[in-house]
Amino acid sequence: MAYYAEPLDRLISELSRLPGIGPKTAQRLAFYLLKMPKERVENLTDAIIQAKNSIIYCSICGNFTDTDPCSICQSPYRDKSIIMVVEDPKDVVAIEKTRDYKGVYHVLHGAISPLEGIGPDDIKIKELLSRITPEVKEIIIATNPNVEGEATAMYLARLLKTLQVKVTRIAHGIPVGGDLEYADEVTLTKALEGRQEME
Repeated sequence: MAYYAEPLDRLISELSRLPGIGPKTAQRLAFYLLKMPKERVENLTDAIIQAKNSIIYCSICGNFTDTDPCSICQSPYRDKSIIMVVEDPKDVVAIEKTRDYKGVYHVLHGAISPLEGIGPDDIKIKELLSRITPEVKEIIIATNPNVEGEATAMYLARLLKTLQVKVTRIAHGIPVGGDLEYADEVTLTKALEGRQEME
C-alpha cells in the first residue's frame, strides 16, 4: 500500500540515499521542501546542479575545485616542500580553518580498508608518489585516527621511507575513531604542532 503520492515517495527515497539521512529524516526534509516557496526550491536545485556540473578534482592535489589547478596549488605563498596527505576534500577544509598550515595537500579519496575491498590501488597513492621530487622535504600523514586511517598511514610511511623523504603523522589530539571534519580548530592546531616522524 502506498502511503504517499508517487512524486513525494520518490523524493523521500532519493533523500534517504544521502549519508546520515534515515527514512524519518528524509520524510521530514521532503515535507519541509514541499512547504518551501517554489523560488527557494529552484535556487536549491540550481545550486546542486551548478556544483555538480562545475566542481572538478584538482589535477595536482585531488581536492574539489572549480579551477584547475586549485587555488591552494596555484598559490605562490604555499610551501610546496611540505605535502599533507588527507583522506577526503572535507579534511582540507578542516585543516585550512586552523590557518596554521602553510604547505600543500594531497587528497587520497579514501583509506585502505580490506573489509570493504579497498586496497592501495583504489586510492590516490600513485599520484602522491609522482609528486615526490627533490623539492619535497616532508610528508605529513593526516589520515583519520581509526583502523582504516592507521592502516593507510602505516602503509604510506613504509612506502615513502624508501624515497628518502621525512614522513610525519599528525599527533593524536583528535580522538581515536573521530573524523577530521568534526574536530575544532584548537584540537587540529595541537595535532599539527605535536606531529611526530613515523618509524
